[in-house]
Amino acid sequence: MTAHDQMRAMLDQLMGTARNGETNRFSTKFYDNKVCKSFLLGCCPHEILASTRMDLGECPKVHDLALRADFENASKSKDYYYDVDAMEHLQAFIADCDRRTEAAKKRLAETQEELTAEVAAKANAVHELAEEIGKKLAKAEALGEAGQVEESMKLMSEIDELRAKKIKAEQEYRSAIPASSYQQQKLRVCEVCSAYLGIHDNDVRLADHFGGKLHLGFLAIREKLAELEKTALPRQKELRKNGRRDGDFDDGRGRSRFVGGRELDRRSRALVTRDLDRRDNADDSKKLDVRRRSKSRERRSKSRDRKSERDRDTRDRERDRERERDRDRNRDRDRDRDRNRDRERDRDRDRDRDNRDRRRRSRSRSRERSRR
Repeated sequence: MTAHDQMRAMLDQLMGTARNGETNRFSTKFYDNKVCKSFLLGCCPHEILASTRMDLGECPKVHDLALRADFENASKSKDYYYDVDAMEHLQAFIADCDRRTEAAKKRLAETQEELTAEVAAKANAVHELAEEIGKKLAKAEALGEAGQVEESMKLMSEIDELRAKKIKAEQEYRSAIPASSYQQQKLRVCEVCSAYLGIHDNDVRLADHFGGKLHLGFLAIREKLAELEKTALPRQKELRKNGRRDGDFDDGRGRSRFVGGRELDRRSRALVTRDLDRRDNADDSKKLDVRRRSKSRERRSKSRDRKSERDRDTRDRERDRERERDRDRNRDRDRDRDRNRDRERDRDRDRDRDNRDRRRRSRSRSRERSRR
């Protein structure tokens, strides 16, 4: 997002859709069914858990900061009961998360080695101390980043005490089980975000978890739900007393809109349908990618084979040329050697003939002298 877009979003959030005096600029109003009422109250799980391991994807309803500003201005003069809708939305979401947590606990109970009650109590003591250390360490890091050094140092001293207790608890747990079993990772499920935590996780890993966006996001959702249940639950009963069904109320334009449980069911069906479509599209994309990669590998293989064949032919031709050159060089060398041998033989023959002639002349002169 550019700086210009950021400034525009800030102005929309502060002044709403009519910040430039254009009342008809936005065709969508905050009270339309396609606008996310949980977003208007700042508690939509799609927004809070974005870019986390449990990213829900894009919300099927409209999110717009300008519409939130319009709602905040309009809610000063009229009650729209959107907190009831947000409460029901978060209740359904948290109920689904709790079901996942229970299912994860059941899987761990089936897969992990069953411990005795005494050993399980000691393991739980280690887990609880580790979680407390992780939470305090994450909080101390946040305070340090915020400049509250004294509070951060105070928490660090408490963390040192908890670490000493954890070491003692680990020794008791280690002495209660065999050495081979101690090396096995004992997991438990985080009650807030359903993530797995290990008994051998170090403090840094636990601090990263408890200070991470996923855990803090679930914590914010649960805290917002507890706050809404205190304020919106009596208002929901008030709606029922007035003869309206859950979530039905007049939007000021002569029509009633349903934003309660049925809307959540419709939203859930839309999410399931969207997830199935995404999964099908992802499967199709994977199959298409596999086919493309297969074709690409075949093309590369054929190209490598053709190149290898061309290289082999080139090497064969070069080898043949080299052999021809070697034969020519050997032939020339043999010819030169034979020619040199013939010349040497001729020279030797001439030399022998000259020597014989000299000896003959010398004998002839000797005989001539003797006759005299």
